[in-house]
Amino acid sequence: MGTDTVRAGAADEAAERRREQRGWYFYDWACSVYSTSVLTVFLGPYLTSVAKNAADADGYVHPLGIPVRAGSFFAYSVSLSVIVAVLVMPLVGAAADRGGRKKPLLAAAAYTGAAATTGMFFLGGDRYLLGGLLLVVANAAQSVGMMLYNSYLPQIAPPEERDAVSSKGWAFGYAAGALVLVVNLVLYIGHDSFGLSESTAVRVCLASAGLWWGGFALIPLSRLRDRRPSAREAGEPTSPGFRQLAATVRDMRRHPLTLAFLLAYLIYNDGIQTVISQASVYGSEELDLGQSTLIAAVLLVQVLAVAGALALGRLARTYGAKRTILGSLVAWAVILAAGYFLPAGAPVWFFVLASGIGLVLGGSQALSRSLFSHLVPPGKEAEYFSAYEMSDRGMSWLGPLLFGITYQLTGSYRDAIISLVAFFVIGFALLARVPVRRAISDAGNPVPERI
Repeated sequence: MGTDTVRAGAADEAAERRREQRGWYFYDWACSVYSTSVLTVFLGPYLTSVAKNAADADGYVHPLGIPVRAGSFFAYSVSLSVIVAVLVMPLVGAAADRGGRKKPLLAAAAYTGAAATTGMFFLGGDRYLLGGLLLVVANAAQSVGMMLYNSYLPQIAPPEERDAVSSKGWAFGYAAGALVLVVNLVLYIGHDSFGLSESTAVRVCLASAGLWWGGFALIPLSRLRDRRPSAREAGEPTSPGFRQLAATVRDMRRHPLTLAFLLAYLIYNDGIQTVISQASVYGSEELDLGQSTLIAAVLLVQVLAVAGALALGRLARTYGAKRTILGSLVAWAVILAAGYFLPAGAPVWFFVLASGIGLVLGGSQALSRSLFSHLVPPGKEAEYFSAYEMSDRGMSWLGPLLFGITYQLTGSYRDAIISLVAFFVIGFALLARVPVRRAISDAGNPVPERI
């Protein structure tokens, strides 16, 4: 009878864990549409046009009396959102771990971001300041929300399941991004037949991402549950802003192998983020490809990233997450080398390159997240993932800087794109040196059979 009770309890626990995991997937499904439709496709060009409507005869706008080129306003707004996120994430992460109430904080981040994105519907005329403000709020809220979302992973998945669970989360996000992007593009291209102006169609696409985010966020918020912190964790004080970040980094110094992995991730992820952000510039300026070709390539990346995330998750079960990530970094370097030789005016080869990016993009990011989750000391999940999220979002400036300097010095986007290989070579070398089994053990976590 006792054995039957234990088995029933274990079955109930497994069923509850699966329910939480399915709910967790849907936060990626909810917020990834913002990254795809808003940040990657529509907001940059549209907000730039709004800023140009407000510009003076010399092409400048003057937020807070500061002269800013209208064409730079979007980039500066994104940079400001990163600064806001860097200030807020360590504070929220520490509060989540100390109080054990991640879900209310996740809800606050999700609905702040969703409301700001939905409010982009009102970006008509010359309201560039409203656009900048909404972008800063939405982007910072997404960073905070993703940090909290990621910190659930070690709590809802035992070590042997994390690669698969993390990969499914990424796949859900890319699937949602592709689905909504298809609908948005139909609306945008056929706006006349829907009785909409081009500007109105863009604003509907922007606002729909916010409504999608807020609507589907209800699913994870109904299924995820909070865990009570230990008495020691609950009693530790929370410091504001950079002081909390400094405290987190000091704590990480007690786990140097975790810090070593984070450094490797910071470098190779910087390369990944730069490829994503600069691929359209490379396609339009160096390869003479049209806007429709570039948007179709973004959609192709989204679709194939679903398959890629799931496929690399399966490979990790056989070869381990570390080896699979190392293999993906080799693939990234090969893709960039191939991109250097792409002929201009040949969209077919650009689609081949986009296919390669899609297949390694989701998997390399998903497995990095799951591997890092093994290296986080118990009870420090949100705090450590705030540092991880800042590596993902707040530190990805070296790549664009190198890309820009290389182009400035050589006048060639081909030289600029091949310069990014350095991030994958250095990241590979640093990750290869991290003994992940010892790192997991030193963090106080059980070591999976295959890692």
